[in-house]
Amino acid sequence: VQKNGGFSSGLKVGITDRFQFGMSFGASNLIGDDSLKWYPHPEVNLKYQLIDETMTMPGIAIGLNSQGFGAYDEILERYEVKAYGVYASASKNWATPLGNMGLHAGVNQNFLEINDQDEDQSLFMGFDIEFNPELSVLVEYNAALNENDMEAEDIAINRDGYLNAAVRWTFVERLHIEMDFNNLLFDEDKVDYFNRELKIIYIEYF
Repeated sequence: VQKNGGFSSGLKVGITDRFQFGMSFGASNLIGDDSLKWYPHPEVNLKYQLIDETMTMPGIAIGLNSQGFGAYDEILERYEVKAYGVYASASKNWATPLGNMGLHAGVNQNFLEINDQDEDQSLFMGFDIEFNPELSVLVEYNAALNENDMEAEDIAINRDGYLNAAVRWTFVERLHIEMDFNNLLFDEDKVDYFNRELKIIYIEYF
């Protein structure tokens, strides 16, 4: 559930131990009394684990994620926050006295949402830590280097990138409830608040 009554749902399936395929779809103004605006088409999420993580080296993954965030602009044919597009990422995890801690970083290139004339590559990174088997905190930063030039800069709602944070509660073994606080570095000249979203994540093993 997103701001202004927006809603997005997705399904990801592990085809093999290394390859994951997913699709997502949603709408703006689904909840409320404004006109409903569906996303133009389903979006795709592909991920392949290229190199496994070891005690000394991070795991490396490559993928494609065409699902952006927020409302969809039909004129510029892009989401309020651009999707990652094609990406490569590295992740490393450690055991701490509290629980697992992970660091993640990557580079991405969005070749789909380019009508705003900003086609630069971008960078992203993240951090997560478990405080106990039920409760964890996640922080991520998207440099948004493809939203700081030409027409993209005019409509960007961030200031020096997107900083997001979340609290995740593992309600039962496979069910997670997550409260997200997005765009903490918001541009006060364009918006006067950061975004709050509620996520419900269910994981099943076959």
